[in-house]
Amino acid sequence: MNSAFIRPNSRWLRGAPLRLIPLLWTLALGLWGLSRQHSVWRDEAATWQVAGRSTGDIWHMLGQVDAVHGLYYLLMHGVFTCFGAGTTTLRLPSVLAMAVAAVCVTEIGRRLAGGWTGLAGGLVFGLLPAVQFHLQEGRPYALIAAGAGISTLLLVTVLEGRGRAVHWVAYGGTIAVCGLLNWLSLLILPAHLATLLWTRAGRRISTRWAVAATVAVAAVLPLILFSRRQSEQVSWIPPLTWHMLIGPAVLLALGGLGALLDRPFAGRLSVAAVGLPLLAVPQLGLLGLSLVRPLFLDRYVLFSMLGLALLIGTALGTAVRAARPRFPRASAWLVPGVVALVVVALLPQSLAKRSPASRVDDVLAVAADVRRLKEPGDAVVFVPAARRDTALVSPGDFAGLRDVALAKSPVESGTLKGEEARPARIRAAMLAQRRILLVTDVPGVARAVTAERDKAKAAVLREHFQVVADIQVRGRRLTVYERIGPAEET
Repeated sequence: MNSAFIRPNSRWLRGAPLRLIPLLWTLALGLWGLSRQHSVWRDEAATWQVAGRSTGDIWHMLGQVDAVHGLYYLLMHGVFTCFGAGTTTLRLPSVLAMAVAAVCVTEIGRRLAGGWTGLAGGLVFGLLPAVQFHLQEGRPYALIAAGAGISTLLLVTVLEGRGRAVHWVAYGGTIAVCGLLNWLSLLILPAHLATLLWTRAGRRISTRWAVAATVAVAAVLPLILFSRRQSEQVSWIPPLTWHMLIGPAVLLALGGLGALLDRPFAGRLSVAAVGLPLLAVPQLGLLGLSLVRPLFLDRYVLFSMLGLALLIGTALGTAVRAARPRFPRASAWLVPGVVALVVVALLPQSLAKRSPASRVDDVLAVAADVRRLKEPGDAVVFVPAARRDTALVSPGDFAGLRDVALAKSPVESGTLKGEEARPARIRAAMLAQRRILLVTDVPGVARAVTAERDKAKAAVLREHFQVVADIQVRGRRLTVYERIGPAEET
């Protein structure tokens, strides 16, 4: 290819084609192995089963549980209604959202440091391991990353002196939507505040930002207050430990190096002034919140990867500018060459993230075995009750089986896993069965049985049944039990 077409000062690196490359690149990465061999893990199963409910049933559930993801469930309900349920429908919104985020990274980098920085940042963004993981995830975090990219691009537009009222309205609205998708995404606001302070934005811009930010927070505040009533949902998150700081420390070190190469100084709008706060402030903010209440999960601040991509992009852009005087032709191939090397280096990890083994379990792993092994009159129980998600996502495979522990269905009870009967009633119902299929976790990921209902199930199976089949696959376990002696009358 003639290097005239790829030189940084060419129109090719200034217009729409520049944004189109990361867009198509990220879409390709997302569509590659999208079904993960038709596997769905427990978090995605929650999206799948809730999105399949009616709007009224979703509202009923949000009053009991998972209100923090309410907007996302309603959006996915619309997607499932229009296009039907399936792994592609489940994950494609995340693919499209990440592609939008990549375009935002590209445009911000182009405006602040030139075409090569924008192109490098946009291409690198899709390759970041955390992004590759959530690129194909039926959860809201990719959508939040897109919103973070859009809001940051709007902020850059304003700081460049091109802002109008419509930009501030769009900024506040985008932040509010992100907050309604997950209110921890409001950590983007202190990141943007740090950018305003770094660039010494004038009083007029700072005042308008404060108004837009206040309106966005006010829109999300009712959700924050209401979701605190459901805080037991995150009670499983472990307390912060020293080894949990390694990942953020590595990310901040990489970002800091990229910022230094950008030669930052106060008062100048630069990639460092935008990217470093976007990377560091959400990470440090979540760590700080986790000292008060354990909340540290990297997916909650996935949007900070936009900052890392920008900083890596500026490092590569700086390398291109340094090499151009002595190696004008070779410098044009620096970014494509580095990206190709990264692709090769990350290929094993990229393949692993597109396999069912990349998640803690596969909800559908034993569904086909249930269909194959079940017999007329069989019953089914789940330990813990949350493993009922396999039946909720794949009801056809469980057709004909009696869920003897269930008192109220998930839809009727407005929950994700339904309400089960009292332990004594579960015991009596199980003792009346000839065969029971147990769906649970494999020993490697199973937690200790602590709930009284689950203890009752385990005791009945241990004392009155014998194992006739046991299948363990991709984090899920299906065990078939037969009664020792005649079943009891109910």
